[in-house]
Amino acid sequence: MAGRWLDLRWALSVLCVLLMAETVSGARDSSTGAHVSPQFPASGVNQTPVVDCRKVCGLNVSDRCDFIRTNPDCRSDGGYLDYLEGIFCHFPPNLLPLAVTLYVSWLLYLFLILGVTAAKFFCPNLSAISTTLKLSHNVAGVTFLAFGNGAPDIFSALVAFSDPHTAGLALGALFGYLGLYVFYVVTVILCTWIYRWQRRGSLVYSMPVTPEILSDSEEDRVSSNSNSYDYGDEYRPLLFYQETTAQILARALNPLDYMKWRRKSAYWKALKVFKLPVEFLLLLTVPVVDPDKDDRNWKRPLNCLHLVISPLVVVLTLQSGTYGVYEIGGLVPVWVVVVIAGTALASVTFFATSDSQPPRLHWLFAFLGFLTSALWINAAATEVVNILRSLGVVFRLSNTVLGLTLLAWGNSIGDAFSDFTLARQGYPRMAFSACFGGIIFNILVGVGLGCLLQISRSHTEVKLEPDGLLVWVLAGALGLSLVFSLVSVPLQCFQLSRVYGICLLLFYLNFLVVALLTEFGVIRLKST
Repeated sequence: MAGRWLDLRWALSVLCVLLMAETVSGARDSSTGAHVSPQFPASGVNQTPVVDCRKVCGLNVSDRCDFIRTNPDCRSDGGYLDYLEGIFCHFPPNLLPLAVTLYVSWLLYLFLILGVTAAKFFCPNLSAISTTLKLSHNVAGVTFLAFGNGAPDIFSALVAFSDPHTAGLALGALFGYLGLYVFYVVTVILCTWIYRWQRRGSLVYSMPVTPEILSDSEEDRVSSNSNSYDYGDEYRPLLFYQETTAQILARALNPLDYMKWRRKSAYWKALKVFKLPVEFLLLLTVPVVDPDKDDRNWKRPLNCLHLVISPLVVVLTLQSGTYGVYEIGGLVPVWVVVVIAGTALASVTFFATSDSQPPRLHWLFAFLGFLTSALWINAAATEVVNILRSLGVVFRLSNTVLGLTLLAWGNSIGDAFSDFTLARQGYPRMAFSACFGGIIFNILVGVGLGCLLQISRSHTEVKLEPDGLLVWVLAGALGLSLVFSLVSVPLQCFQLSRVYGICLLLFYLNFLVVALLTEFGVIRLKST
């Protein structure tokens, strides 16, 4: 599954980037390698020439900071921290190894943030949504999980197509993009319904000869529930007492289980110390609904606080806070309106509910937590991409090599953590479905909706000119991987083994080697 995900995600992402690049990029100076931004006659404004950001390492030390701040190629598309400016403007040259070490340490901590967010907040809320709506794992994977993984990319695509010079497709083609995705989702739902109907009919005429086979995760859960002693009974008070609101809030925001802390090893305790700040921040901002608990994880003071903080986090993490600081009518920022509306809703919820009984609409908190955790994952993944890009500039990696390796992996890290965590928690079908559904959602809805919103502003056509052998290598690798899965998966009766995953990983490694050799000119077409 991991190989299939990386293969499809990377190749389609590169093809989309090439598609947009052919539309908006200007001419490339063949002698100097400098990029010149496209000149639009209607603008009437002189554009600043775009120079390759890697050239900063060849400049004098006194000129590097100004080059980073004035060159558009050195600016990040998103994120909260400017890592290139930090290296070349705030660290002296002799402390460059220290800066790289700090960046790598922060990169590792971002991986920790991604893992904690996916395992304890994103996946539980997604499971609660599928349980509440009675969705199969396949349908949940191609809908909610695909949306959670691809929603930030959709907003990026909308921004990319907001310029009239970057958008333009026939209206019929636009509805074709959107209609194709709707048809895909409807097909998955219909096939799932037919499968359940046939299975229900076969169970009526079959005798229960053998017991039901549980998955590994289900067996572990059953064995832990049947063989383990409830140590929590020893710590329960003999006399019943009513917790105050402050006590409930403090207990809900405490990420540390003292009983588990005493039983764990020193390694687990050291790792838990690093996780504590992240878990506390996520507990404060992301609600979690647990259908397996009697109270469904209802904590009235904390959940009411979530109604204020979670929407605020959503608007401040979406596109790195661009929409949050936008002023409505030039007077009131969006985040102020969100805080006011959230406070009013939280007040009504607090006085209309009780601490002991979850409200009837408590399941809606699963959607809020799902969206908030997805945007936290996107924000962390964006910082990962920016750090990797900065390291690529420092080590003077070419743009193609950077795109094939560090940036491709960085762009995929958020979705990979979500899918891997779901598979490990016993939902492999949901994760596998999202590998395909997320890419289809990004391309069809992102391109289709983005162009559809801007069709009235522009009538230019988007053209893809396959210039160079690398484009054909990308398209060929994508086609071969799809054909391989199309043939091998039915031959295995849809029972995927480790051999299938290893073959996909080997295919990706071979593709990466061929693509890099093509970029470096080792593999090239003979000139006639």
